Amino acid sequence: MWKETIHSISSNLSLKNPAMKEELIEIQKCLLVELPNDLSQLLQETNGIAGQYGDFVWSASKIKRENMNMRNIVDFKDLYMPFDCLLFFADGGNGDLFGYSILNGIVQRDDIYVWNHENDSRTWVAPSLETFMKWWESGKITI
Repeated sequence: MWKETIHSISSNLSLKNPAMKEELIEIQKCLLVELPNDLSQLLQETNGIAGQYGDFVWSASKIKRENMNMRNIVDFKDLYMPFDCLLFFADGGNGDLFGYSILNGIVQRDDIYVWNHENDSRTWVAPSLETFMKWWESGKITI
């Protein structure tokens, strides 16, 4: 499903080899969150998506690494609200990050938010991962 969707969004997007099951389990263990179905299925088809200017959607290992970094950088605790309520999976190339909202260890809604690194706001940008990818690639989402 995701391969066809990605190809229909833009020819500038490139697929990668699927993520290994162990990588997805490792994300869930390290971040104490269940991966949302859409993101899990996407990673099982392509371990991230390469765009024209870098990662369009991060790989499983980058999702784990970036989320752990955001949660554990000591200086961030004085600058920003906690990040354990967000599961980031992409960046805007300017320091802003895209992700799902987490409540009680579960992504309960498909909505996608952008975290603004300058003012620490968290703003809704899309109702689903698929719509996020379409809107981000088309320029409907601006940051």
